[in-house]
Amino acid sequence: MQSSRLSRRRIPGRPAERALASAGALALLAAAAVTGLAPGTSAASSHREAPLTGGDPRADNTDVYAFTSPDKPDTVTLVANWIPFEEPNGGPNFYPFADDAHYNIKIDGNGDGKPDTTYTWSFTNHVRDDANQFLYNTGVVKSLDDETLNFRQTYSLTATDGSGNTKTLLKDAPAAPSNVGKASMPDYAALREQATVSLPNGGQTYAGQASDPFFLDLRIFDLLYGGNLKETGHNTLAGYNVNTIAIQVPKKDLALNGDAKRNPVVGVWSTTDRQGAVVTGKGSENAEPAADGKGGPGAPDKGGEGGWHQVSRLGNPLVNEVVVPLKYKDAFNALPPEKDHTVTPVVNAVKDPIVPKLIQNIYNVPAPATPRNDLVEIFLTGLCKACGPVKADLNSQLLNADADKKAFLPAEELRLNMSVPVSANPNRLGVIGGDLGGFPNGRRLNDDVVDIELQALEGAAQTGKIVPALAAGDAVDAPYRQPGDTFPYVALPNTAAVNQADSLHPDGGVGAGFGGSAFGGDFPVASAAAIGGGALLACAGVLALRRRRAGQA
Repeated sequence: MQSSRLSRRRIPGRPAERALASAGALALLAAAAVTGLAPGTSAASSHREAPLTGGDPRADNTDVYAFTSPDKPDTVTLVANWIPFEEPNGGPNFYPFADDAHYNIKIDGNGDGKPDTTYTWSFTNHVRDDANQFLYNTGVVKSLDDETLNFRQTYSLTATDGSGNTKTLLKDAPAAPSNVGKASMPDYAALREQATVSLPNGGQTYAGQASDPFFLDLRIFDLLYGGNLKETGHNTLAGYNVNTIAIQVPKKDLALNGDAKRNPVVGVWSTTDRQGAVVTGKGSENAEPAADGKGGPGAPDKGGEGGWHQVSRLGNPLVNEVVVPLKYKDAFNALPPEKDHTVTPVVNAVKDPIVPKLIQNIYNVPAPATPRNDLVEIFLTGLCKACGPVKADLNSQLLNADADKKAFLPAEELRLNMSVPVSANPNRLGVIGGDLGGFPNGRRLNDDVVDIELQALEGAAQTGKIVPALAAGDAVDAPYRQPGDTFPYVALPNTAAVNQADSLHPDGGVGAGFGGSAFGGDFPVASAAAIGGGALLACAGVLALRRRRAGQA
């Protein structure tokens, strides 16, 4: 952040932080027990960031993005991705959304860690001929209604308020299929357009495949390149796809009390819910809709056989991968944000991250002094002058005029101040690059969160200056395919086999078939022990883990 805007001074920990007790660890373990989760072997949650999500790709949130729509600045676009490491040539079944899960995007307007609005997508499978065909499509697909599209999905979309009242926005809306390839789907852009659906009261939504917008060099896990930063610069996610759910809505639909001028700051995260756990008491966030319209997705679970329970969550990038110790990763995925501040082992990992220590040992760059209350502010409270040492009013819900300050809780959410104008010349480093419209104030598709978090771990948010020795970061500065200019913004999915792509042939050894648009296995397992549960925004390392979830469910 520019020192001219954000002067800093160190202040003692806030009462909310000092009050954190060992009961937090019990809360995390309780969440695991209540939802039937049990820690397993190491992996990563965002992209394979936790043991159980590593074995359930269709429930695995990879990234969340929240930004003011550049071409429609009176709206906000929310993007959430699932199923990491989709190899484009993954037939014959390819990559459907789960039809036994709820996919949610949640918004917290008052800062109490609870959703005030929950958008829920629920998918249904349709197979034209499952007795005589094994193919995803039996010919060229030019329309989502073509008889040649043997497998297709539709979805319902509901909106649930903080009291549990649920409204159906869409029913039987079409999802875009996986991009089988140039021969099967010569104009995927047209299929995407057909799958972009208008919402009843303004806005639009899309569900389908996209090129993975996340970018980083996963070789960071090789002991931070073994001390040789010249080894950076390879985008390990290049060529892979994800399943995307995006929604664009008027700002008033997200703001506290519907007033985006008085209450411009919102917190955003995505979750996946699955059905069937035996829940006793609290712990699950979703329940089946009741006859009176209350108790739908997003409402508290009443418990009992068949209830919906949260199995994955994602707000800020890399938190579960890099900050949360292995013992608690699965439980973190089941925990609601309102409980985060009580989990002492996780909060301690934020205040005393391991990544700066690793960098100091390998590159001789001094680690900032602890406790790191600046990182607590970035990830748990948002930035505000009353929140901590980063002296700037930017994206904490405490800045909302109608927020109940006494109800505010530190919670891990991706926070966006919707009043910050769209940047005319976006800086990939976001706020630390002097661009208040970028991460951690929301997250745009081109924000270089690996380099940003690396700089934050090394104290750039406190000093207002980039750490020169690490200015180049991982030398991967943009997505493999550039986002588009209009909703849903994510680039069209890749069709070339990833193992055929190289620097001389970025589209691989076969025609990519991007439908006339100008833009567009194996699980890379990293040593989780090296970056352990210690590093909060674990710079580049964290990023790596979350993203690689090979295979399809």
